[in-house]
Amino acid sequence: MKRAMDILEKLVSFQSVVGTPNGDIVEWIADYLRSFGIAPQILPGPEGDRANLFATIGPADRSGYILSGHMDVVPAGEAGWDGDPFVLRLEDDRLYGRGTTDMKGFLAVVLAAVPSFLSRPLSRPIHLAFSYDEEAGCRGVPHLIARLPDLCAPPLGAIIGEPSGMRGILAHKGKAAARLTLRGLSGHSSRPDLGLNAIHAMTEVQQAAVATAIDLAEGPFEDEFEPPYSSLSIGTISGGQAVNIIPELCNLELEARAISSVDPEALLAPVREAAEALASNGFGVDWQVLSAYPALSLARSSPLAGLLKDLTGIEPLAAVSYGTEAGLYQRAGVDAIICGPGDIARAHKPNEFILASELAACQSLVEALGRHCRADP
Repeated sequence: MKRAMDILEKLVSFQSVVGTPNGDIVEWIADYLRSFGIAPQILPGPEGDRANLFATIGPADRSGYILSGHMDVVPAGEAGWDGDPFVLRLEDDRLYGRGTTDMKGFLAVVLAAVPSFLSRPLSRPIHLAFSYDEEAGCRGVPHLIARLPDLCAPPLGAIIGEPSGMRGILAHKGKAAARLTLRGLSGHSSRPDLGLNAIHAMTEVQQAAVATAIDLAEGPFEDEFEPPYSSLSIGTISGGQAVNIIPELCNLELEARAISSVDPEALLAPVREAAEALASNGFGVDWQVLSAYPALSLARSSPLAGLLKDLTGIEPLAAVSYGTEAGLYQRAGVDAIICGPGDIARAHKPNEFILASELAACQSLVEALGRHCRADP
């Protein structure tokens, strides 16, 4: 446990905020793995200033298991922190710091287990897959997943270490988010006939979004989710300069969250159609997909679900409504399940913390996976 806590202290000290360069944390993890004779693969993303990391322990030519987590964290500028968010603070059983629960605690335990994995040869490999920009809608991991055929034999499954109270989770909703910009024509508000009011035009898009949200609440339904239907909501809207100026620009951001049988991007289609119809009235329309990832739906009867039940001693939970990278692994043909230390309710808040006992429970799972991979012929 001391090794895991020491590693967590170091990981928290890296301000690997989503959407920013992450070379420092990637290189530290890579150097740590190299110190054990492991050759990590640093996989730069198209942004050029951030990268995924992949490493294999054991025979890469055999099918094994992926331990997957993200290195980025949400910003920590909100009020309410009792200390520096990027300095790990231990009080009683609680370890405070940005990312302790979401999800550097999991990364720390996995890295701390490396000596255990190496202590005796593995019959099946354990792969470490650490991604960037998960908090921006899982933008980094698709580039890593695309490289998997070159990096290892087809995996038997992926364990996504998002905070779940160390209980396997079989399903989550998919998500798609988009930004719409309408460009009209500015002018003096006394002559609205000479301008194109972008805010007024955006109301038609809002009406389409609200109508879509109402329709989605009528089903289809998947009872394991809360709510048991897909949803759509507008998150931000902005525009205009002054009350006496016809607003030339209006921006809107919205998201859809989809049950497992529904394509999340398809849920945005009625809103996009309403927006693009405004082009015939002289408005410029720019639609940008910000992020999109599919739902996860793993059968309770799957070998991976059975393995997690055996390793944790806990029956998997049917579903959660938040999203993870697991759906992207499943879409690529790799069975995936969520299981990690901590509570999602503590994430993205001041004084985020993880319990030392939760790290210990995660350590037990990771070491049990190591024993399984030694015994599996």
